[in-house]
Amino acid sequence: MKLNFPLRLLAVASLAAASFLAQAADLTVAYQTTVDPAKVAQADGAYERATKADISWRKFDNGADIIAAIASGDVQIGYLGSSPLTAAITRKVPVETFLIATQIGAAEALVARDGSGIKTPQDLVGKKIAVPFVSTGHYSLLAALKHWNIDPSKVTVLNLAPPAIIAAWKRGDIDATYVWDPALGVAKENGKVLITSGELAKFGAPTFDAWIVRKDFAEKHPDIVTAFAKVTLDAYADYRKDPKAWLADQSHVDKLVKLSGAKASDIPLLLQGNVYPLAADQVITLGTPTTKAITDTAAFLKEQGKVEAVLPDYAPYVSAKYITH
Repeated sequence: MKLNFPLRLLAVASLAAASFLAQAADLTVAYQTTVDPAKVAQADGAYERATKADISWRKFDNGADIIAAIASGDVQIGYLGSSPLTAAITRKVPVETFLIATQIGAAEALVARDGSGIKTPQDLVGKKIAVPFVSTGHYSLLAALKHWNIDPSKVTVLNLAPPAIIAAWKRGDIDATYVWDPALGVAKENGKVLITSGELAKFGAPTFDAWIVRKDFAEKHPDIVTAFAKVTLDAYADYRKDPKAWLADQSHVDKLVKLSGAKASDIPLLLQGNVYPLAADQVITLGTPTTKAITDTAAFLKEQGKVEAVLPDYAPYVSAKYITH
């Protein structure tokens, strides 16, 4: 018994430690290669310190894959665009939109490859355009074609993830793409921007990126979601206080390059191309404006045959209760 007692204690302690670690590590966050100030907080471990959680960060190339991971329970918090978010909510994936990460401007754009023969929007007819399906880029591409009165059936739209778009672009297999960085930066090296998401927003087709959380996780750990939102908004406030000074800190740029894959020289323009709402803006935006934007996006996706129906009310999937200011 004397020999076994310490062993039993050790076993109990080991089980307790394993249980604690399992709980602490039970937070997987899906992120994408977008350029935003909060990437610095991610690189610095600020989210882990604030949430007191052991976060597993997983990089994804598109929102559709993130939704699949969240629906399966593999991911608890994820970053994705308004189009895949709308598609997911319309299919009643149990999530809450708890933060508007960015209102997309020049950070997503339609680029025509040099030598493709595309000089005007009408030249897109008969061409191959690559885009990740059900992404904000896909939504924006369809909205742009509609704005230009171009029948989508008159162009060949290919479903490619950003890494595949880069490869296809370099081979000359595609004529145009609607995408974000780092693929956008590659395309702009030998391509012409036809329209940006910021310009499309003025034509009535705004897009945004958001942070979402599984409802069951948020109910059990509201403090983690609140802390996560605060770290993000603090990073935004730090950047918006003095963008030039923020960019003058080379470590900020280096961390964005590492996590986004974008070129250091492109970082300033990409940051300026989006709007990063502060806490006061979030409280207002995470209400009727976001619900309306999702509803309008759902109606468009239904019109395009991307979703089967539009929900009568999207408000239950949007919440400002995790915002502190």
